[in-house]
Amino acid sequence: MGKVTIYSVALAAGVSLATVSRVLNHPEKVKTETRERVLKVIEELGYRPDAIARGLASRKTTTVGILVSDVTRASVAEMFGGISDIAIQYKYAIKLFTAPENIDYDELFKTIIAERVDGLLLLNDELDHQQVKELLDICEKNGVPVVLANVLFDDPKVPSVSIDYEKASYELTRLMIENGKKEIYILSTVRTYNVNEKKELGYTKAMEEAGLEPKIFRTSGDTSVNRKHFDGYFHDKHLDAAIGVRDSIAVSFMNYVRENGKRVPEDVAVAGFQNTKYATLASPSLTSIDIPVYDLGAVSMRFLTKLMNNESIDDVKVILNHYIVRRKSL
Repeated sequence: MGKVTIYSVALAAGVSLATVSRVLNHPEKVKTETRERVLKVIEELGYRPDAIARGLASRKTTTVGILVSDVTRASVAEMFGGISDIAIQYKYAIKLFTAPENIDYDELFKTIIAERVDGLLLLNDELDHQQVKELLDICEKNGVPVVLANVLFDDPKVPSVSIDYEKASYELTRLMIENGKKEIYILSTVRTYNVNEKKELGYTKAMEEAGLEPKIFRTSGDTSVNRKHFDGYFHDKHLDAAIGVRDSIAVSFMNYVRENGKRVPEDVAVAGFQNTKYATLASPSLTSIDIPVYDLGAVSMRFLTKLMNNESIDDVKVILNHYIVRRKSL
């Protein structure tokens, strides 16, 4: 016997596809006699409804889209864990959309809408303000709710979940200053990430308050590339501390200064962001801002389920707590 489908059930029960779907989704709206007949056929045929079948009556696919730039980043993988756990709990399937460099975003946004997702989580922090606005506009026109997950956007009406990156960077920089560090660099990225812009703002604020000169160095997030950048720029520079906007950049820089005869933290203190596995595996272990990445994913997905089901929302902008994990590099 071939695969049992919703069509098989409808034919055997002598009802329409919409009736079968209503029995699956809203049984209280179906007459008792009809509902029992359909349920009996479902049991006899051993039918197991899939996501498309469950959504026929409501025109929902019970599918959530996720838009991300780079799935290889450790933080993205951990965030997926939180998203997936909540999606499974609320019986949503996940459809992943990636945005590599030089992609046509206009076509990508149209593709997302054409896939008929019920909601969208935006994890792509490389979109500029105008691109985010265009995505939000097309989703609003098509009735697709959006939650920004660890992506910053200044519009107070746009739902988002993040931490206060500016405050976190300010606190980390202040800690270095309080430990007697003065020549402090922030190691940021060449590519634009809106969260990194906030990290730079917090760093700059702390430095200027202390009467110190802010020093922003931009490099690649690819550790095979940024080591060359470090060697080309820092070989004749004096510094006694550095903050990487990612743990991977911070650990890469820490390895660089140690290979050039400097001690960490005695000569150069180093710290990072995200508190990933790189921080604990590094030698010495890396001081880092702990970002609750799993929670960012889980809370964002739960937020989206509320929007998709028109549940009440307490706060459109959700800010999760962060804290500094002090280790041997500072």
